[in-house]
Amino acid sequence: MNPILLLNQHFLPLFHFLFRENGTRMVIRKKCSREIMLGCWPWLPMPWQRTNVNQKICGRNPWFLLLLGDLVLISEIGNLMVCNAVVVARLLNSTLVIPKFMYSSVWRDLSQFRDIYQEDHFINNLTPDIRIVRELPKELQSLDLEVIGSVVTDVDMGKEAKPSFYLKHILPIILKNQVVHFIGFGNRLAFDPIPFELQRLRCRCNFHALQFVPRIQETGALLLKRLRGHGGLIGPLDRYLVGQFGELNMEKSEFLSKKASKYLALHLRFEIDMVSHSLCEFGGGEEERKELEAYREIHFPALAHLKNTTKLPSPSELRSEGLCPLTPEEAILMLAALGFTRKTNIYVAGSNLYGGHSRLVALTSLYPKLVTKETLLSSAELEPFANYSSQLAALDYIGCAASDAFAMTDSGSQLSSLVSGYRIYYGGGRMPTIRPNKRRLASIFMKNSTIEWRIFEQRMRKAVRQTKHVLTRPKGRSVYRYPRCKECMCRTI
Repeated sequence: MNPILLLNQHFLPLFHFLFRENGTRMVIRKKCSREIMLGCWPWLPMPWQRTNVNQKICGRNPWFLLLLGDLVLISEIGNLMVCNAVVVARLLNSTLVIPKFMYSSVWRDLSQFRDIYQEDHFINNLTPDIRIVRELPKELQSLDLEVIGSVVTDVDMGKEAKPSFYLKHILPIILKNQVVHFIGFGNRLAFDPIPFELQRLRCRCNFHALQFVPRIQETGALLLKRLRGHGGLIGPLDRYLVGQFGELNMEKSEFLSKKASKYLALHLRFEIDMVSHSLCEFGGGEEERKELEAYREIHFPALAHLKNTTKLPSPSELRSEGLCPLTPEEAILMLAALGFTRKTNIYVAGSNLYGGHSRLVALTSLYPKLVTKETLLSSAELEPFANYSSQLAALDYIGCAASDAFAMTDSGSQLSSLVSGYRIYYGGGRMPTIRPNKRRLASIFMKNSTIEWRIFEQRMRKAVRQTKHVLTRPKGRSVYRYPRCKECMCRTI
């Protein structure tokens, strides 16, 4: 088995941090009722039973909620928007129409809900909470929703709007017209204050109601099998991610006696949309600047106009504040400084890295066992997902969530947030995550054009150790990213 970390006395503090980040202890507490691996895990996943208040199926009246989820970035596979819509439907006692994803000029993906998630499972799992239908009834389909005032855009709603906003401004529209049509719904519901039962519904939707379609699960299981070197191993999260296909793959394996390889998953959020939107510079000079400006003019015209008419922070100021995405080279240097050796199996999630194939080749010179879904799966196996970036992102989600260790380069990425939350919810404290503080890392990279490797290692490890670790969900923060709270999980000790 190839080690993920070179374990010696120097790395024990780092390992202590990684496991503490996920709520465990290096010392086993004998009195703990549930001892797991290196310590006691007090939080358990809980698909909460509905209380009496929540037994009534809402939406039996003729009100309908039609929602268009804004599937803009490859790192966003819809969980947050879909589950927020479920909660709003429950709040307004309305029927939810299966969400439709908007077309993005950046990714040009025509995927809809049924192409990514199992519709029947979604509907049946949430039936005790809300009524969900696939289409509007015919008598409502003929209405001009814009003319009657039933269209609500994201411009009409503030980010993280409170429940009171929906009761005051949206409910009257439903009472009057029987239907409301949301166009764009990214991050439009606050995490606090939210009634207990609605927060619980949010968690149930994200961690239990949303399951990938069999086509994605089957290919995801194949991806995991090859990542583990065809060893006969089913990971702790496999049954939640790929269903029965994990066991089927193990039955078909010709290498059941072979020990499975462990691997680190690295989510590199460095596509051109992220790079362009950041307004940062990445060492490409005038050619890079012109290319990114041209991209902004086409895909982010409002941002381009703001940049041309307003004095914004300089690229160096943005970088010093930790507002620039880590480059692939910086991410690899971070892993090397943390002790990941050339023998480490690394799965890189993300596609179309800015800088092209040559950038990935440079990374493999330091880590020859670095792979992607494109190198592990054949062109025939990937062909059904060609031109569907959200479905490819689902495969990356599976590869990252099931990994033995997970590292991210941008903690604000929705995919990274969802993956880390999923690993907390189902991982039992055994799924370490590296979440670097970009501001601290930036100070290391910017202030040291030349630095002795030993000093670089020390500073990098200190920066990672000093990253704020959260044991329970802070007020106002995402339950998808921080599910350790009484609404989502059961605390046993």
